[in-house]
Amino acid sequence: MKKLRVGIIGCGGIANQKHLPALKFNKDLCEMVAFCDIIEERAVKAAKEYGTQDAKVYVDYKELLKDDSIDVVHVLVPNVSHSPITVAAFEAGKHVLCEKPMAHNTEAAQAMMDAWKKSGKKFTIGYQNRFRPEVQALYKACQKGELGEIYFAKAHAVRRRAVPTWGVFPDKSKQGGGPLIDIGTHALDLTLWMMNNYKPVSVTGSVFQKIGTLEDGPEGNLFGPWDPKTFEVEDSAFGFIKMENGATIFLEASWALNVTDAREAATTLCGTKAGAEIKSGMGYRENELIYNRAHNGMLTEERNSAAGAVAYFSGSESEPGVIESRQWLESIINDTEPLVKPEQAFVVTKILDAIYKSAEAGKEIYF
Repeated sequence: MKKLRVGIIGCGGIANQKHLPALKFNKDLCEMVAFCDIIEERAVKAAKEYGTQDAKVYVDYKELLKDDSIDVVHVLVPNVSHSPITVAAFEAGKHVLCEKPMAHNTEAAQAMMDAWKKSGKKFTIGYQNRFRPEVQALYKACQKGELGEIYFAKAHAVRRRAVPTWGVFPDKSKQGGGPLIDIGTHALDLTLWMMNNYKPVSVTGSVFQKIGTLEDGPEGNLFGPWDPKTFEVEDSAFGFIKMENGATIFLEASWALNVTDAREAATTLCGTKAGAEIKSGMGYRENELIYNRAHNGMLTEERNSAAGAVAYFSGSESEPGVIESRQWLESIINDTEPLVKPEQAFVVTKILDAIYKSAEAGKEIYF
């Protein structure tokens, strides 16, 4: 079998923390042949550590895309650059994995969708949390109707003090926003996917920049102090989302919030037959799935640990990023759908964008 030839655009934190090690683990399916970054040294370092012997290095992604031998491109750049690079990659005839969120606003995401549909290529977004074992178990339960009709949910992406202090996270011109589109996007993706509900009708949002610009705000931050003078994005945001079928979702996202119960990439689901919660994040030693229901005249709770979970995907590595990478590569090779569908990721972006717009306008946004 011919290995897929992968080009990497963006060799910063998310590339080195997730994508490059994951692709290397799946070297039976692919080889990394090109690396691009506006800081050439980063691309050179990545090429030496992860690339083929003849891997090429670029500082201009347009030059990388001219290489007709490249099958797949991973777009791993700041949020505002997702759309133009992804559109150009589709126009060059590449399959594209773009890191989350799809884009920083609806218009940019729509341009990506339009280019994808014209290309005939595969497209997915980097929501690796779907591949966690307890997430897969809960999704299976939802698919089987074990919770009944899910009519209320919470999407949790709350950190007490964990503002990222590397890269360009506080830079609004490059990121487009803060915790809402950085980690809130993961929580909302999980929640919508569990509910199998992608038809929002309205959104009300509140966005705050309260702690990020305080002189003593960085005190106790997990990743060390940030600079309040360059903190341009929100430090917390909240959204109230109404769906076409009447279901309601509450989304909470923060990098810094004075709260003790910090949950991230987590969801709470309330159904007619049962409820379920995923508890995960920096405040938890291990991820936990808890079902609750009335049973034999009593209210019961059933706790599930991720330990010893069933493997839902091929490959021996259980790390979500590795499984995400393998499922993506196999979808190209076997001409199947990736687990994270572009249409689903587009709705996530549309809702997050509406929260920002609602907060700015001070009114409910209708779709």
